[in-house]
This record gives sequence, C-alpha cells and structure tokens, in this order.
Amino acid sequence: MIRVFLLACLNLMVLGATGQISYPVADIPKSLLPYASAIVRNMETVTEVRDINTTVSHHKMVVTILNKNGEDNADIVVWYDKGRRIKLIRGSVYDEFGKPITKFAEKNFLDFSAGDGFSMFVDTRLKHYKPPVLTYPYTLEYEYEVQSRQTLTFEDWNPNGGTGTAVQHSVHKFICPPDFAIRYKEMNYAGKVDIGTTPTGQKVYTWEASNLLALRNEPFSPRPDTYETVVKIVPEKFMYEGYSGSFTNWNDLGKWIYDKLLTGRSSLPPTTIAEMHNLTDTIKDVKMKAKAIYEYMQRKSRYVSIQVGIGGFQPFSATEVDNLSYGDCKGLVNYTQALLKAVNIDSYYCVVNAGNMKQSLFTDFASMSQANHIILCLPLKGDTTWMECTSKDIPFGYLGKFTDDRWVLACTNNGGKLLHTPIYSTADSKRIRKVNVTLKDDGELVGNMTTTFEGWQYENRPNTPGETSDEIKNAKERYAINNLEIEKLLLKPEKKQQPVNHEELQFSARDYAASSAGRLFFVANLANRYTSVPREVRNRTTDVYINRGYTDVDEVVYKIPSGYRLDSTPLMVNIQKPFGNFTATAILNDKNQVIYKRKLEIKDGTYAKSAYEDIVNFYQSVADADAYKVALIKN
Repeated sequence: MIRVFLLACLNLMVLGATGQISYPVADIPKSLLPYASAIVRNMETVTEVRDINTTVSHHKMVVTILNKNGEDNADIVVWYDKGRRIKLIRGSVYDEFGKPITKFAEKNFLDFSAGDGFSMFVDTRLKHYKPPVLTYPYTLEYEYEVQSRQTLTFEDWNPNGGTGTAVQHSVHKFICPPDFAIRYKEMNYAGKVDIGTTPTGQKVYTWEASNLLALRNEPFSPRPDTYETVVKIVPEKFMYEGYSGSFTNWNDLGKWIYDKLLTGRSSLPPTTIAEMHNLTDTIKDVKMKAKAIYEYMQRKSRYVSIQVGIGGFQPFSATEVDNLSYGDCKGLVNYTQALLKAVNIDSYYCVVNAGNMKQSLFTDFASMSQANHIILCLPLKGDTTWMECTSKDIPFGYLGKFTDDRWVLACTNNGGKLLHTPIYSTADSKRIRKVNVTLKDDGELVGNMTTTFEGWQYENRPNTPGETSDEIKNAKERYAINNLEIEKLLLKPEKKQQPVNHEELQFSARDYAASSAGRLFFVANLANRYTSVPREVRNRTTDVYINRGYTDVDEVVYKIPSGYRLDSTPLMVNIQKPFGNFTATAILNDKNQVIYKRKLEIKDGTYAKSAYEDIVNFYQSVADADAYKVALIKN
C-alpha cells in the first residue's frame, strides 16, 4: 500500500517514458522566461522512512533546456556506496514540440569513483548521464530511486533552480511511521507545511512551491540560504551504520558524537606518551606546551582525506594515525587531542562548516549534515586558542579564512556546546606596502618594495620562508608592472598566533614611464590597482553581502630626475561610505619626490540592496583613482 501511494504521489512517472505525457516548450508560461536558460517543469521528491534502518528516496525531474547556458541542468548525477543502493534510473528526452527523441536507463550511465583527487580512501561512486542533444530547446524527464541503510541524514528540499533556472512546480513529501518524530527548519518558505496520513496510517509532510522566477547572478550576493527556499529535516531518533542515537539540540548531538564516535579512540603507544613528556615537561606555560605538541604533529603527520562508511563521521584512532603518520581532518584532530591529553591538556573536538564563504551552524537547529570539517579548540582561561590540524605550515593558534568567524560545535563528555571562532576584522586584516624607487630620465624604474600581511591577508603569501622561482614567477604575474625584472624576492612569515607575513622585493622595470616631448608619464599606483569594478544590476533582488573586510595601505616614494616639475593636477580623493573608505593622494614635494599614498578599507557585513549602486560607484572611483597618471615636464 505504501508503494502504491508513493507511485501515486509521483504521478506514475512511467507515463512520460511511454509517450502518454509530452512537454511542448510552447506550454511554458511566458512569465517564467525572463533571465531563464532552463525551466524546471516539474520536480517531485519523496523521502520515505520505512523503519529505523531504512530510507527510500524517489526523485522525478522534468526540465527544459532553453540554451547552452542551461546545460548544467541536464547533468544527471546519482551517488551510491555500500550503504546507499540505486534501485531505479530511467528517463526520456523530448524535442521542442514534446515528441520523444530517446530513452535512457541505468546501462547508459557512466560509473566512476567520487574521488576528489586528494582522498586516499573513498567508497562513494557516481553514476552520470548527459543526453547527447545538440538542438535547443529540448526537455529531459527522468526519475531515480535510492535506498539507504540509515536515518540520520535526509536531503534538503531546495526548489529554487539556482541562477538562470525558473521553476514551474516543485513538491517534496516526507513519509514516515507515525511514531518517527522529526524536526524541520523552513527558510524563506511562503507556504505552510501540510501534514496528513497515507491510507496505511503513515505520516506525510508536504511542501510545495510554484512559479519561481529565475534568479540572476548578482555580484556580492549573500549565501543562497538567506534568500532561497530551503527545508531541512532531521530525526529525533536514528540509526547510522549500526550506531543508534537521538538528539533534539546541539547539546545532545555533541554528546552522541563524543560518546559514540570519539570515546575509545584516543589511546596512544607508551613510547609516544613518553615522547610528549620529554618534549614538554621543561615548558611551564600550558599554551607553549600545546604549541610544541601542535608543531610536533605538523612535522610528523600529513593530511590525507579518508571517507569510508562511518569513517565519514568517525576518526581513525590516535594509535592508527601515530603509526601511519597521516589522517584526515577528523583523524588529525583526534590525534592532536590525544597528544595533548597525554600531558594533561584538555581540548575540544569541534565540528565546523568550513569554506571561504562564512557559514555558521544554525544555532537554533541541530543536524549532522551542516558541517564538513573538524578543528581543535584549546579552552585556556581567558585565551581560547584554535588549531587547524590539516596543514603542515599554518601557525599555531591561527585558523584563517577557511573556518574563521562562525559558530561551531564543540563535542565534550558533558555534551555539545556552540563556540564562535575568531574574527579577522577589517582593522586586523591589513596589507601594508612601502615602496622606494628611483625614476630615471629614460623611464626606467629601480627600487625596492616591502609588504606586510596580517589577519586573514596573511594567507595572501605562502607560509614557507625564502625565495623560490615559483614565487618570482607569481610576483611577475601579480604586479601589473611592464618589463618587471625581479632581482631579489624574500618571504619572511612570522608564525605566531596573530601571524605576519613579509615580502621583500628588489626590482627594476625599463620604460615604466613613457617619454614624450620633454615629458614623463607614469601610473602613480605601482602595485595595487583595482580593476574589477562590479557590473551594474538593475532591479537587484538580493541584499549586498561583503564576506570579508580588509585594509590596504600603500605608500610609494618616487625619486624623480632633477629638472622636472608636476604637469598634472595633484591627486586628491577622499570617499567615506558605510561599507568602506578610500583615500588617495599624489603630490610633488620640495625634495624632488612624488609621494603617492593610498588607503582602502572594506567593511564586511550585509547591506540593503539599494546600496548596490553606491557600491558600484565607489569601486569605479577606486579604479579611476588607481589609474591616475603623473605627468612631469622639464623646467
């Protein structure tokens, strides 16, 4: 009966494959066409919990590809592993008039490993199909069903088609036994969930959306979940790879992770424990002890991604990592935590949603699927210190852009607790550059440049000291200086908790200044010109989001040839805005020097969409000032 109901919910998808239903492009409402390269005609998903150990997901999609820009919607990718079995895949392709072109089934899919290029162990595989259609528009109809041996994580419902894709209709059903309790989080959902029952008494939750217009790719857009419709569903009780549990909040989930996934995995060989004591017993300061152990871990081990079965959530034991000298983020954090514990230093295993775009765990909604990385926290009194354990070079106590400024879950024996990682503010994240150069009569430039990088900008240069041919090559590409010749380049990172990176450059550039009729012309901004002015967007739909703030300060002193005076209007720019400040000056002093100064401050945060035009004008003013040319004329 459940199976019959499920198929009824999905409108007997086989009808489309047998030609009884067609999808002429002319039937698409014209209101959905603006900005659309693809139209989702119908998207239906059903997640059915059969019992505490079994989940079945059924997906149906009908999508019309209008042009080449909508081709991403024609990629069908279904993943599977030993705990997730594909039970059905089939589909059809139709031409512009809704006439069948071809049918396809599982045998037509390519099958390959989901390895990401750096993972040593991955047991996930992918099936992929893309129709060989060269004429637009065309329509793709397909369905697939997978069965999972777990009830811990369920797929989100996100009916929005992404940028360039409109959605005519989308529905999501969640079916479960009446005693299977769930929690759900609705974001930007205008409707109201419908809760009913099947003829056999199963509980059914239904979410539905229609006529969603295509979204445009707008510069400085916030995270999609702040404006797209998303529904997240989590169980109160679950089974995963033989591990049972229950949670309704972060405290419960953190306790389950600690008790079920971490407990018993921190043992170390006696020789390693003795080595930790030899390394730290003469160090009195607890933080310095931890630093010594962290740097020991960096020297000894290396990062290797391992995603196998419960290993996707559970770390290798500390003993395994100690013997193998490698591990993934989970294994290396667990190993470092065990090394610290060997000398009686407590730390927290922390679950985080990592990435350059800041993304916190939802503080009001606990779920296992929100995170993708593990970091370590040292809860020293008044001096909480964080450790990224997957890099051999990153300084102790520094997280950087990958995990900064977000809520994370610390898993402890007393339960989970939400902590916030460090913020690298606009004022903290500085790049300060000082340049002294001599400009010759023939236009050649000779001099030196010193740049320091702080806060998250520390990552703008490598962690490794010295001079390398690769860095010289990178510098030539980085600095927009014609005919640049680098005579010396040194990197000097200071690996402290608030690290600073130093770059020292000695260089020359022939013909930097153009010469004409007794005049010399050159761009005052030697090394930091802004050229990527965001495009104008009319009728913007999203707020403006600046993910990361920073401060750039430049000072360039040009020693010019004697006998020249300024033949251009001095540069004087001063712009103050809520989202940023910019000043730039270029003057000739009485020491025969052109002094160029520039300061750009960008303030992270969310701003009203009405501010976007002002932001475009701001960056255009920065770009214009950065292109300012000094003109010198002989007296």
